[in-house]
Amino acid sequence: MHDIWNPWHGCIRCSEGCENCYMYYLDAQRNRSGADITKNKAAFRYPLSRDRSGKYKIQSGEMIRVCMTSDFFLKEADPWRNDAWNIIRQRPDVSFFLLTKRPERVRECLPPDWQDGWHNVFFNVTCENQKRADERIPILLDLPFHHKGIMCAPMIGPVFIRQYLPSGQIEQVMCEGENYGGTRPCDYAWVKTLYDECREYDVTFAFLGTGRRFIKDGKLYSIENRSLQSSQAFRSGLRHQGKPMEFRLTDPLGLEIPEEELYVPYFPEHCNTYSMKLICNGCTRCGKCRKADVL
Repeated sequence: MHDIWNPWHGCIRCSEGCENCYMYYLDAQRNRSGADITKNKAAFRYPLSRDRSGKYKIQSGEMIRVCMTSDFFLKEADPWRNDAWNIIRQRPDVSFFLLTKRPERVRECLPPDWQDGWHNVFFNVTCENQKRADERIPILLDLPFHHKGIMCAPMIGPVFIRQYLPSGQIEQVMCEGENYGGTRPCDYAWVKTLYDECREYDVTFAFLGTGRRFIKDGKLYSIENRSLQSSQAFRSGLRHQGKPMEFRLTDPLGLEIPEEELYVPYFPEHCNTYSMKLICNGCTRCGKCRKADVL
């Protein structure tokens, strides 16, 4: 996918949400172990790659999700992280989405010129249940980032975050049920409560998908098709566009890039009922999304 950068691959399970990790599941399909952590040499410099005309393949203004098959702050990745920071440093015109289950390691892993944070980095923590929310969100709020968010996925229990929202630091919250090898259910009531809290504080909220097992009004539904999970999440109406995040994106000289020169996402008509549209980087027009996804 054009909006994902995986500088390394593999991870170590560290909490309840990891039990049915999609990366472990997919690696097992390829006779690999998800616990084998390796540098992705072929893709390590992806944000700096250019097309034949010499232009960056990743356009100014795009948002790139980092380490979707690992954790950017994984201890085993310490030897490679400084080089990854250097690549992010060279693309101040691109937003980088970081997600971790290890916020306690973050401060010691920041680059020496970090100061109060880089304006093109969006830092998120995973909160799969209330235990992890109360453990990780206070650390999130204490860290020096200009943009912060929460990912409740897989959502395996109710999560209440109202006590953290008055800080004004949390700009986006996403949630999704469990998939792949997992069958722990997600309850509509949990999602609705999280949505209500975010809407009260005008924080962007996106319900990405029901997961394979979804409870609504006390009834358990089995929803195996990923496209159907997404459409059901969309039909729930549990989404809210809150205050926009204002990334200060610049050229290498530090000059702010005019809005008219920034990437504008393209969405075909069928994306109008796509639950991720609210936080999506846009369509590459490859046509793959029209194929049924039954994982």
